[in-house]
Amino acid sequence: MSWIKTLGYDEAEGPLKRMYDRVKGPDNNVDNVLSIHSLRPHTLKGHMTLYKSVLHNANNTLPKWYLEAIGVYVSYLNTCDYCVQHHLAGFTRLLADDDRATAFYQSVQNDTVATFFDNHYKDGIIYAQKLTQAHHTITKEDIDHLKTVGFSEGEILEINQVTSYFNYVNRMVVGLGVNTDGDIIGLSPGNSDEPDNWSHH
Repeated sequence: MSWIKTLGYDEAEGPLKRMYDRVKGPDNNVDNVLSIHSLRPHTLKGHMTLYKSVLHNANNTLPKWYLEAIGVYVSYLNTCDYCVQHHLAGFTRLLADDDRATAFYQSVQNDTVATFFDNHYKDGIIYAQKLTQAHHTITKEDIDHLKTVGFSEGEILEINQVTSYFNYVNRMVVGLGVNTDGDIIGLSPGNSDEPDNWSHH
């Protein structure tokens, strides 16, 4: 499951057990990306607070499927198969169009993802790529361009935060050898109106 020790639901006690009760899915399943925090439960709290805020919050105005698409793309760029699998499943469910979801992932693999979108969403994807692979080259002109093509400044912040979150979690997962063994692929905290509801379903 990973290269360091993790504690499963049945082994957890105290603060960790309470955290697991908040994030668990069916049959007390806790995704490996979350149980990797088990030796330092306070970091799981930080992770989930960030995750729910940037990706599953009702105050976001960009479509959740688009934010998931950014997550899939960034994870692919970072060679994080774990996050690609989980978030491609979430993206596919949200898009509710299996053929289009397949076409999207093919465009990711073929390095043609910008051409998948026929509106300003392609510019957001290009920004996410630059932030992931060449963040030091970003200038004010990049942000001005996103505003010119139709993103509000709040939406630009959403893209920035989702991209930054996935760069964080990709490095955590890859750097600790987390795999999907035992996971239920594609679960997520679905109730965007309840920031403190972290249950996965």
